Amino acid sequence: MASELTPEYIATLRRMSGAQKLRTAFQLYWGARKIKAARLRQQHPAWTEAQVQQRVKEIFMHATT
Repeated sequence: MASELTPEYIATLRRMSGAQKLRTAFQLYWGARKIKAARLRQQHPAWTEAQVQQRVKEIFMHATT
């Protein structure tokens, strides 16, 4: 990852306030959840929305890097 950080990207991060960084992190997190839910709906068309959301919850609870 460190090799992917360009000077421009680092400068952008340094200009952001803590609140902006936190807001961006939340947007990325919830965006990832929406994408995962969309994929699960595609893979399991018979699942209810509750089943999709439960599986998304399980996936993100046990996610590791």
